[in-house]
Amino acid sequence: MSRVRLALYLGEQQHKLGPGKVRLLEAIRDHGSISAAARSMGMAYRHAWELIDDLNRCFAMPVVESSVGGREGGGAAVTDWGKELIERFHVMQAATDRAIRADLDALDARLAERARPRKPRS
Repeated sequence: MSRVRLALYLGEQQHKLGPGKVRLLEAIRDHGSISAAARSMGMAYRHAWELIDDLNRCFAMPVVESSVGGREGGGAAVTDWGKELIERFHVMQAATDRAIRADLDALDARLAERARPRKPRS
């Protein structure tokens, strides 16, 4: 089955928000740090940090706040705005899926045999 992958280009600087950044935000929310989130996704810490920095510069409010290590160990937390952003993205993705499902199904029906998903053998 074909699918659509939503990508938003926000503001004059064209900051991109897509499923990868949303998954990173969810991983930070779940793990409590950028480094642990990056590890869980098989991503370099620096790349994860750059993606979060881009999101934080995109919006008037930060999506992630981090604290420096030390006795308390540091970490990162997704802000309330970041949590709202995750939810809004999922709502937009679902609405997009619903809006074009019939067209994707029509395209799927006309796929060449080599492009169709393989059926499992019994």
